[in-house]
Amino acid sequence: MKRFCIAVVSVLLLACTAAVSYAQDTREFEERKARLEKEIGILDRQLSEIASRSRSELSRLTLVRAKIASRKELIRESEREIRRYSDDIYLTQRKINRLNARLDTLSEYYAKLVRNAYKNRDARVWYMYILASDDLGQAFRRYSYFKNLSSQTKVQADRIRSARAELEEQKERLETLKSEAAAVKASREKELASLQSEEAQASRIVTTLQRNKTRYQKELAAKKRQVEALDKEIKRIIQEAMASKDSGKEPEIDYRLSGEFSKNKGKLPWPAKGAVVDRFGQHYHPVFTHVKLPFNNGITIALAKGTEVDAVFDGVVKQIVVMPGYNQCVLVQHGNYFSFYCKLKSTAVKAGDKVRTGQKIGTVDTINGETQLHFQIWEGSKPQNPESWLRR
Repeated sequence: MKRFCIAVVSVLLLACTAAVSYAQDTREFEERKARLEKEIGILDRQLSEIASRSRSELSRLTLVRAKIASRKELIRESEREIRRYSDDIYLTQRKINRLNARLDTLSEYYAKLVRNAYKNRDARVWYMYILASDDLGQAFRRYSYFKNLSSQTKVQADRIRSARAELEEQKERLETLKSEAAAVKASREKELASLQSEEAQASRIVTTLQRNKTRYQKELAAKKRQVEALDKEIKRIIQEAMASKDSGKEPEIDYRLSGEFSKNKGKLPWPAKGAVVDRFGQHYHPVFTHVKLPFNNGITIALAKGTEVDAVFDGVVKQIVVMPGYNQCVLVQHGNYFSFYCKLKSTAVKAGDKVRTGQKIGTVDTINGETQLHFQIWEGSKPQNPESWLRR
C-alpha cells in the first residue's frame, strides 16, 4: 500500500511538472506570436503611409520584405506549436490507452474479489475453512485472507474510481488539445495566404524598380550622401570625445562605464520595440544586385507613431545634432562606447545630461511616411552590430 501511495505521488508530481511546462510553452508561443503580429501591424501602417506620401518604391520593398520575414517567422512559430500539439496529442492518446488497459485489469481483479466475497459471505463457511487448515500457519493465512478480503475489495473499488476519473480527465484534455491544434492550423493557413500575397506584392515592386532604374539610382545617390554626412558627423563627435578622454578628463568614470557596458554585451535593452527593417553591414541593392548600398553602421527599427525611445545604458549626452534625412540625433557616451539615436521628432534630454538605462531620450519622428529609429553603437572609432549587443 505504501509503495502504491509513493507511485501515485510520483505520478502526480510528474503530471504537475508537465502541466507547468506545457503552460509555459503555450505562454511563450503566445508572447512571440503577439510580438510578431505587432511588428507586422506596424509595417502594414507604414506601407499605407508610404503609399500616400512617398514615391520611394525601394522603401516599400524594404518594408514588404521585412513584413515577409516577420510573417515567415510567425509561420515557423505556428509550425513548432503544431508539432508540439501533435506530440502532446500522441502522448495523451497513449496514456488513455494505458489507462483503459489498467482499468480492464482493475475491473477484472475487482470482479474476482467480489465473487470470492460472495462465495464466503456465510461466516460459518469461514470458520470451517479455517478449522480445516493443516497447521497453525495455514490457519493464520486463511484468517488473514478473509479479514482483508473486504478491505481489498474497497481499495480496489477506489482504484477503479480513480482510474476512471483520470481517464475522463485525459479524454477531456485530448479534445482540448485537438481543438487548440485545429485553431493554430487555421491561423497558419491564414498566414500562408497572407505570405503569398505579400510575396506577389514584392515581385510587383521589383518589376516597377526595374522599369525605373535611372530614377531610383538618383534616389540611391541622395541616400548615400545623407549616410556619408551622418557617418562623418558621428566620427567627428567621437574623435572629440576620445580626445577629451585622453586629455585626462574624468578617466575613472570613463573606464568604469566602459567596463560595465562591455559586460552587458547581448543584454542591453532595446531602445524601442519594433521590426528591424535594415540591418548592420554591407548590403547590395535588392533589385540591382551588383549595386552596393551605403555601408550601414547601425540598424533601422520600424516603430508605431509616437513611440518613445529610451537609453540602452547609463551615460552622458554628448551632443544633439540635426542631419538631413535623420532629423534629430542624440549621441550618448558610455565611457569608451557610444550609442546614437537618430530620426527623432523631439528630445527629452540636452547635451551634458546624465542618463540612466531605460530613461527617455526622445520620440521617434515620421519622415516621408516612415516612422523609424536609426540606432548605432560604437566602440571607440569602430561601429558595432547593435543586434549583437541588444538582448535577443
